[in-house]
Amino acid sequence: MNPLYARINRLWRLVMTGWCFVLFGIGGLLLSLVWFNLLLVLYRNEAKRRSLARYSIATSFRFFLSTAKVLGVLDYRIDGLELLRKERGCLIVANHPTLIDYVLLASVMPETDCLVKSSLLRNPFIGGVIRAAGYLINSQADELLPASQQRLAQGDTILIFPEGTRTRQGEQMVLQRGAANIAVRCGCDLRVVVIRCSEHLLDKQSRWYDIPPRKPLFQVAVGERVPIKQFTDAKSPQPALAARRLNQHILHLLSPGLYPSSIKLQVEGIRGNSDELAPVSDTGKRG
Repeated sequence: MNPLYARINRLWRLVMTGWCFVLFGIGGLLLSLVWFNLLLVLYRNEAKRRSLARYSIATSFRFFLSTAKVLGVLDYRIDGLELLRKERGCLIVANHPTLIDYVLLASVMPETDCLVKSSLLRNPFIGGVIRAAGYLINSQADELLPASQQRLAQGDTILIFPEGTRTRQGEQMVLQRGAANIAVRCGCDLRVVVIRCSEHLLDKQSRWYDIPPRKPLFQVAVGERVPIKQFTDAKSPQPALAARRLNQHILHLLSPGLYPSSIKLQVEGIRGNSDELAPVSDTGKRG
């Protein structure tokens, strides 16, 4: 690439990245202050209102990603897209390398639930989104397990990032046991999703204005469903032991997410149709 063109391209992506952040913030405020309040007036049924809110969130995320893609800020693809769209009644467990992992996944799962930290409720841009979608809050320990069981039984999927924060590049991945405990105690299967980014963008160590020299490519690989029965057999009668075994298995499947997608993705059990999301297609975290 011509050096002058490369500098101009990088400057363009810097300006457009800033614009995308503004767009995301405005979108969150409009949803929270206008659209979700309108749903409160139009729909008295809480389940219907929550479903419409989640579809609205997915639609807005698809628009955001499409805009970022058209502007040249980033590119993305999801291998195994249909597996996510058809999933019901299980946990979706993913690694968390960047700030937009939730956006990528929720954009193609309009009915998904999500486990988020309570401090996000105070965020003016996404607090209203979390309330309207009825997401599970990780600080509500007494209510979390029965609420998860109820939602899984009615066919909901629950998205969880078991690291609890964005991955730190170069450090060993450490998982909290929340996802494994929910899976074991609710007796539900789970599906592991590995997210990778070809460049350092929006990760734990970078600021929004730290623009990489090349346009980043986000790759999402959807893995096979992990049957919970293989971890809750007679060999592991105690839920705590079963959860520990399951957590280690999840860690093994998520470990390829520690490496950038410029390295060939090789995950045992990963499969899927290489569906690239077109522009018109479309957290228990601490960072």
